[in-house]
Amino acid sequence: MATIEIKTAEGKKASTAELADSVFGIEPNIPVMHQVVRMQRASWRAGTHSTKTRGQVRGGGKKPWRQKGTGRARQGTIRAPHWRGGGVVFGPHPRNYDFKVNKKEIKLAIRSALSAKLADEQLIVVDKFEFEKPCTLGIEGRCTIVVTDENVNAFLSFRNIPTVDIVPSGDENVYELLDNKFLVFEEEALRKLEEAMA
Repeated sequence: MATIEIKTAEGKKASTAELADSVFGIEPNIPVMHQVVRMQRASWRAGTHSTKTRGQVRGGGKKPWRQKGTGRARQGTIRAPHWRGGGVVFGPHPRNYDFKVNKKEIKLAIRSALSAKLADEQLIVVDKFEFEKPCTLGIEGRCTIVVTDENVNAFLSFRNIPTVDIVPSGDENVYELLDNKFLVFEEEALRKLEEAMA
């Protein structure tokens, strides 16, 4: 089993803890992580983009000039795609980008993300966030902090910091676990996730 140092909110060593190899010691499956992140990002797309075809653009019902005898190219409508103000060819229309990924793959992706963070020494565990003002914990750059639902003060302390993404326990997802330089867990939140993934 892997061992990790547990720190206090001030960044000092508090104790150590053992982590389950089935969650934190596997070989990261990069294709599955990529698939799950793609699924998440696709589900966040609104899909409300829209363009008008030549049949939907207002006007253009009358033939602009007669077919023959003018010396110009024949035209049937001023709303054809090559005219200014005309319709759009093969433009985007409202659609749903969602696609399905199996629950087993999502769990594997989360275990892979946690294992990769531990292997890269980017996983930090804090016993509990109890402080009057936020502390950096020696962290520089973007970080994701996972706190227990009961710890409202930590959530309120971190939520306005631009480089910090704060996630309540139980709402962890692959994208937020990976989209950071450091991943910080409250010890209780880490244990809950470890039990759910085991």
